[in-house]
Amino acid sequence: MAAIDGGTGAGPGAAVSRGERVRLAGKLMLGWVALLWVLEIVDAASGNALDRFGVVPRDPGELVDVVPSAFVHFGFAHVAANTLPLLVLGFLAALGGVRRFLAVCLLIMVADGVGVWLISPAGVNTAGVSGVIFGLFGFLLVSGFVERRPLGVVVAVLITAVWGSSILAGLAPTQTGVSWQGHLIGLLSGVAAAFLLARRPRAA
Repeated sequence: MAAIDGGTGAGPGAAVSRGERVRLAGKLMLGWVALLWVLEIVDAASGNALDRFGVVPRDPGELVDVVPSAFVHFGFAHVAANTLPLLVLGFLAALGGVRRFLAVCLLIMVADGVGVWLISPAGVNTAGVSGVIFGLFGFLLVSGFVERRPLGVVVAVLITAVWGSSILAGLAPTQTGVSWQGHLIGLLSGVAAAFLLARRPRAA
């Protein structure tokens, strides 16, 4: 999630094969990433007209941009940096069921956008999908432990090994042009989603 200073399915209980879940998750994430790139192409062609859908703190009119801000980026380098982690983390999270995945993402987007609106510095326009990426990382990090799934725990270990240092760096308040507030709130929202949307064991 970047900031510009200047004022500006199938549910868990559905009868869906493992292969079908993989295909659904893959199609969903490829479509999401493609959408982000198309939107950035439109943004560049329109003279960055879509940047106004970012969130500027404490302006009541900006609350309507809480969700749209997650789909807007400030340049191709910005969307490129978010593409691989969104693709991988989103794919892994979507394997647990598309409907639950969409609920997790919506929860993260809303909580992250509102949090940015509340605590980010005045006059800063914040947008980007990295808040969702941090949220998905938090969700995958703890959901395996919450649901006591060995495979989920393995996933948590692997994503920590690959992206753990980048996540910590993204939370540093010293970075310029990066919304560490959005990253932190996204991470916490993902952890909360792991508890709120945990799959309950079926009754025998």
